[in-house]
Amino acid sequence: SPSNKTEYYVKTDRLLNCYHPTRRSSTSVKFPPHETFCKMVFRTTLTAAIMAYATAFAPPQMVSKTSISLNAAEMSESMPFLIRPEKLDGSMIGDVGFDPMGLTEIQVDLKYSRWAEIKHGRVCMLAIVGMLWQEYGPHWEGAAYATRDVLAAPGSVGTGVNLQILLGIGVLEMANFNAHYGDDTEPGDYGLDFGFLNNRTPEQVLFLKEAEMKHCRLAMGAFMGAFAQTILFGKLLGEVPGY
Repeated sequence: SPSNKTEYYVKTDRLLNCYHPTRRSSTSVKFPPHETFCKMVFRTTLTAAIMAYATAFAPPQMVSKTSISLNAAEMSESMPFLIRPEKLDGSMIGDVGFDPMGLTEIQVDLKYSRWAEIKHGRVCMLAIVGMLWQEYGPHWEGAAYATRDVLAAPGSVGTGVNLQILLGIGVLEMANFNAHYGDDTEPGDYGLDFGFLNNRTPEQVLFLKEAEMKHCRLAMGAFMGAFAQTILFGKLLGEVPGY
């Protein structure tokens, strides 16, 4: 390095002017002394570090208790880590805010959806019991009812029996078609309780309705699992696949 600092700065200035044409001028750039430059950098760095450290002791932003309570109330009861859907306000029986796929956001009328849920649940309750009965229960006499294969049973009984089932379901659906959209009817109420709800308190009726919804949802899952097992392994529900 040159022994003379002045000569060092002059050479450095000429070198910068050589590689940066925009800086070429008759006036040489005056660089501060090396010690002064180091002190400036050190002071700037120290000041920035002190300011960053001081922010740790700054008072936190005040969050209103109202917003905290509101956020807690909006969380789903069934899935506390998700926001409760807006339409699932708890007014329907069995509503615990479960809608991870956001289906309620595209539903115009949740009452119609509740009708569909109850229907599917009731059908699945009958279906899972029917599958077990088909495989292990007693059958009517005749070759048409002898099979224990739940997938072959609809074909073995013939067209007439299937038409009877379809006709019965169709009549029930047509008789209650307007109830799906009426405001004065409760989803799933066909008026066929056969006196089971007589002489019961409103709390008992509510408990039974919630129990029905739980059984409906459980049956839908059970039927899909039983159906998948039957297709994949071709064994009875009580048999362990692979044995």
